[in-house]
Amino acid sequence: MYSRILVPVDGSEASTQGLDEAIDLARHLLARLRLVHVVEPYVTVTLETMPITVHQIAQSRRETGITLLQESENKAKNAGVEAEVELIETPGGSVGEYIVKQAEEVDADLIVCGTHGRRGMRRMLMGSDAEYIVRRAPAPVLLVRSKETAASKEA
Repeated sequence: MYSRILVPVDGSEASTQGLDEAIDLARHLLARLRLVHVVEPYVTVTLETMPITVHQIAQSRRETGITLLQESENKAKNAGVEAEVELIETPGGSVGEYIVKQAEEVDADLIVCGTHGRRGMRRMLMGSDAEYIVRRAPAPVLLVRSKETAASKEA
């Protein structure tokens, strides 16, 4: 059924729950995971932040992404699931766009994404990478909603 599952990770609670779901699926289906983290190394600096160079900020973002991918890969491997990682550096654009491109490049059969479940004005202001992925993905998409967000909607 599914043998190549793409999982974007960003360190959020929703992303972690998406990763957990993908690991569980991959274990049952004997599938491989492709874990990706998208980092935009370019930043806008103000006069107040000038002592910290753009290079230092970009390097810090890269290192954070690498650490997150290593932790995610270890989590999968500890569960007996094969995983490979990819840090994607972008000059701009939406994270969703790069996830869709990655899914096409690796011929993913399934994309598992955590989602915050934002609606209304919050979604309009912040955008929705999950929505972008669902609309343009070359493969089925499983959205895993943050338990925290789901619980707050029930109250």
